[in-house]
Amino acid sequence: MISERTTCLIGRELTRERPWRGAIGAASRPDTALARADRRPSVGAHDPSSHPPAFAADERTQITGWLDLQRALVHWKCAGLSELEAHRPVLPESPLMTMAGVVSHLRWVEVLWFEILFLGRPGYGPDFDDEREDADMIVDDVPLSRLLTEYDEQCAVSRQIVAEHSLDDVGRNTDIEAGAASLRWMVLHMLEETARHVGHLDAIRELLDGRKGYY
Repeated sequence: MISERTTCLIGRELTRERPWRGAIGAASRPDTALARADRRPSVGAHDPSSHPPAFAADERTQITGWLDLQRALVHWKCAGLSELEAHRPVLPESPLMTMAGVVSHLRWVEVLWFEILFLGRPGYGPDFDDEREDADMIVDDVPLSRLLTEYDEQCAVSRQIVAEHSLDDVGRNTDIEAGAASLRWMVLHMLEETARHVGHLDAIRELLDGRKGYY
C-alpha cells in the first residue's frame, strides 16, 4: 500500500520546480573550439552521440532512443568528477541538488515509474521514507561510481520492462491515479524527467569546474 505522503510525493514529482536562486557564478574560461574539445570527457559505452534514433524510426525506437540519449548524458556529465565535487552543493537554497544527489534521484524515479507504478510491484526505496523529505537525494556517504552503476543497472531493468510490453498497456498500480497511465505516457514522462535533470547537471557541472556542452 502506498502511503499518503508517497502519493503526494509522486504528484509533486510531476509538477515541482527546483529553486535556482542565488547560484554561484562560474569561473571564466576560454571558449575556443580547442578549449571546448579539451574539456570533453570520454565515457566509452555511454557516449551520448551514439544514442539518437534514426530520423524515420518507428515510435517505440524514437521515444526509447531519445530517453537513452538523456540517460547517457547523465554519465557524460559526471565523467571526471572527484568525490568531493560530486557531493559538493553549489546552490545555496538547494543543498541536496548535487551531482550525486541528482544521479540517485534519477535511479529511484526509474524504480518508481516502471517497477512500482507500471508493474505494480510493492513500493521500496527512499521514496517510501516517511521520515525524511527528498531521501533519495541524501547520498553523502555513497561514492559517485556506485550511484552511476546502480543507475545504469536500473535503466537496464526499465528497458527490459518497456521491451516486454505494449506502449498501450496501462499501469497496474491502483493506489494512485498516475499508476493507471499508459506505458507510452510513462516513457514520455521519464524522457521529460531525465532531460530536465540533465539540465540541472549541466548547470551544476559548470558551477563546479566550468565544464559545459552537450556532446
